[in-house]
Amino acid sequence: MTGVRPDIAPQAMSHSTLAGRYRQVRDMSLALAAPLTDEDCQVQSMPDASPTKWHLAHVTWFFETFILERFEPAFEPFDAAFRVLFNSYYHGIGERHPRPQRGLITRPTLAEVKRYRANVDERMAAVMAAHAGDATLHGLVTLGLHHEQQHQELLLTDIKHVLSFNPTHRPYARRWPIRIVHPEPQRWHGCEGGLFEMGHDAAHDGDFCFDNETPRHPVHVGPFELASRPVSYGEYLAFMDDGGYRRPELWLSMGWDWVQAGRREAPLYWERDGGRWRNHTLQGVVEIDPHTPVCHLSYFEADAFARWAGARLPTEAEWELAARRLAHAPAPHDNFADRGAFHPLPAATSSADEPVQMFGDVWEWTQSSYSPYPRFKPLPGAVGEYNGKFMCNQLVLRGGSCATPAGHVRAGYRNFFPPDAQWQFSGLRLARDL
Repeated sequence: MTGVRPDIAPQAMSHSTLAGRYRQVRDMSLALAAPLTDEDCQVQSMPDASPTKWHLAHVTWFFETFILERFEPAFEPFDAAFRVLFNSYYHGIGERHPRPQRGLITRPTLAEVKRYRANVDERMAAVMAAHAGDATLHGLVTLGLHHEQQHQELLLTDIKHVLSFNPTHRPYARRWPIRIVHPEPQRWHGCEGGLFEMGHDAAHDGDFCFDNETPRHPVHVGPFELASRPVSYGEYLAFMDDGGYRRPELWLSMGWDWVQAGRREAPLYWERDGGRWRNHTLQGVVEIDPHTPVCHLSYFEADAFARWAGARLPTEAEWELAARRLAHAPAPHDNFADRGAFHPLPAATSSADEPVQMFGDVWEWTQSSYSPYPRFKPLPGAVGEYNGKFMCNQLVLRGGSCATPAGHVRAGYRNFFPPDAQWQFSGLRLARDL
């Protein structure tokens, strides 16, 4: 998930601020890996997920490859083999180790990867000091930090998948701040629609954005209604109890094939315990809380639920229009991931006449295909490879999740995954036409 507009990065940021931000983000990656054993950090549980060790090395590879190699006098790589081992999708850089085989990279060890990180951090500090006024450097460092934050979220989703296969069910964390609340009733909020400017808005989203959030452009949206909160576990359980996974009329054709091929009867991580359902979380296996936003749904499941509920998924334009009209939209550096649960939390009763939980609990599927905005042009070179070339067979999600780091949630952010992806913290919010 890279490909940024470095020309609109916060170039006025001082050297001390940039260096401090660099240390903060880099330290957070190590803190997220700290509860894990060396063995945990090695495992790759499916081709779409990567080992924790690989995440820690790849984000370091990014700084070495795109910044040190360009700015450091007499550059020499920490280890020439790492250029291939920890390259992800950057064809312009050269060869890449096969993605499904990342778990087979037993060497370098985790300790060696940490030494690699420390070495690159030391060299990055020297380069940032030597080029304190260089706007290009600032833009690339900012890009690298947001890239690392994306991998922090992936680290959590991937290790959750890894630990779900461990028969001991030992938790990643032991904090469970889920609180008893009066359930937030679902209400409908009408929007008259109209013409609005869609895309990155620096005044509200902060200076940084990825290139797929641009260019800002006018969009006309018809009148619609949006549900006041995400769909809950309890509501999804009612769909299941009503035969949701046995009724082909509720599913897209590809979705029904997906259900049949996998013999699916519940979302990812659900398991029966006698007459009740429990699910795997980063806190271990817990009983389902009916008021919590349901997560780990594929697009197929989200779409089928919406059809069962007599509604639909919002378009990404509808979602962004509603999010930008919130009275309490998140600031660019609000922290959602470090609330302790790494799991969606129930909504507190809201007195505001507007939707709640649009940011930071679950990524919300939209019905919009991941396509370029009008006049979008990918950036030239390897650093701009990622976003544009994946604009095919993917659906857009909005809003961020409980695993999204601080400073990484904004109304214009476009996440995207194929319709069968479940391992992300993905849920849904209903919409319907007025």
